[in-house]
Amino acid sequence: MVERALPQAAAVTGGAAGAPSSPAGRRRRLRAVVARLDQAYGRPTLAPRLPPVGELVYTVLSQNTADVNTDRTYAALRRRFPTWSELRDAPVGEVESVIAPGGLSHVKAPRIVKILEALSPGGGEPDLSALDDLDDDEALSFLQSLPGVGPKTAACVLLFALGRPAMPVDTHVHRVAGRLGLLDPGVGAEAAHGVLTAMAGPAAADIYAAHVDLVRHGRRVCHARRPACDGCPLSGICPSAGSFS
Repeated sequence: MVERALPQAAAVTGGAAGAPSSPAGRRRRLRAVVARLDQAYGRPTLAPRLPPVGELVYTVLSQNTADVNTDRTYAALRRRFPTWSELRDAPVGEVESVIAPGGLSHVKAPRIVKILEALSPGGGEPDLSALDDLDDDEALSFLQSLPGVGPKTAACVLLFALGRPAMPVDTHVHRVAGRLGLLDPGVGAEAAHGVLTAMAGPAAADIYAAHVDLVRHGRRVCHARRPACDGCPLSGICPSAGSFS
C-alpha cells in the first residue's frame, strides 16, 4: 500500500482547538484523544493474534482488502499449505489461485514465497526466531530487509505478534493523526511510524490502543472525503473540526 501525505489544508485548517507544536504538547493531545476514543469505542486490549511468521503472511494478505477477506484468505492458505515450508515450495501459480479472492494475488503470492525463502536460507521451516536477539529498532530493520516488507508490515509483526512497541501507520492512522495536528504538514506515512511510536509509547499496550482507536475512528467517523464532524467525540480538541465542506 502506498500512502501519501495529507494535503496541508485538510490537516490543520480551522477547528475548535489549535494544533500543539511541541513534542510534549502533541503527546498530551494524543493521550486526550485516546482517552476520548476509549470512552467512545471501548479500550482495545493487546493480545497476540498470530505467531510472527503467520502475522507477517497475514499482513501481506491484508493489503488493499477488507479484514473479512484477509481472514478467509489466510484460513484457505493454511488449509492448503499446513506448513510454511510447503507454502514456500509450492508453485507460485498455485499460491495465487488460493489467495485470489483477497485480491492482488499476482503481487502477494510471489512476495509471500520470497519472504518465506528469505526466512529459511538453509532449508527447513521458515521462522522469525532471529527477532528474539534484536532490540526493537534492529527488529524493524531486519523485517524491512525482507522482500517487499515496509515499515507498516514490520510494525504489525512486532506489535500484534510479539507485543513490542511499534506503531503501524495505515491510511486511517495517518489521516486522523494529521487532522488532529499530531504530525507536521508533509510528514508521510513512512516517517510517521517513528514519530507516532515515540508519541504513543513507550508501553506497547498504549501504542496498540492508540493504533486501534485511530483506525476505528477513521473508519467510522473521520472519513477521507466527508468526515462526520458533527457529533465527533474529538470535536472539542481537533484543530480540523468543522473545516470540511
